[in-house]
Amino acid sequence: MLAFHRGQILKTSLFLSRRSIRRYHPDPVPPELIDTLLTAATYAPSAHNRQPWRFVVMTSPESKHRLATAMGQKLRADLEADQIAEAIIAQDVARSYGRLTGAPLLILLCLTMADMDSYPDPTRQHHEWLMAVQSTAMAGQNLLLAAHEAGLGACWMCAPLFCPDVVRQVLMLPTNWEPQALLTVGYPSEVKEKPRHPLITRVLYR
Repeated sequence: MLAFHRGQILKTSLFLSRRSIRRYHPDPVPPELIDTLLTAATYAPSAHNRQPWRFVVMTSPESKHRLATAMGQKLRADLEADQIAEAIIAQDVARSYGRLTGAPLLILLCLTMADMDSYPDPTRQHHEWLMAVQSTAMAGQNLLLAAHEAGLGACWMCAPLFCPDVVRQVLMLPTNWEPQALLTVGYPSEVKEKPRHPLITRVLYR
């Protein structure tokens, strides 16, 4: 029987070294590597094995500019409605635009209910939708880990949840594609080290 220290595997694992990266070198991500990342994403577990995830890949400056500009306009409108100071609004909009246009690769992660089960009552239907959300999120995690293993940096952005109609319109998405997250991807130009809370503060043993 093979003997090993319990912490041995995790210490060298990509799970412990992955971090959210927001700054990238301008080098493009090769198309074959993009396909590898997407393939890894599609091997995530999913409810009923329905694989409800959908992906939109953006590499051109034009597409990134259009999306970042439209999302920035919606962000500005929301912050103005909240009566946030103009200086803060301008800073937030500029930061959002810079993050999207500064990444060599953007991947929009969407879900669709097209192949999920349908129920007549709203409670079970909502649960079915949540199952699709969870499945899609697991695909995104697979993608993040595959990117890290390939020497890429990536960051999960939830901004599309706040402006799904804007994202759908700009990217001309099918009507049943629901934007969930935007992943920025590229060769990292920064190093991140952020600690995790002690495990005991996040676990109950029964």
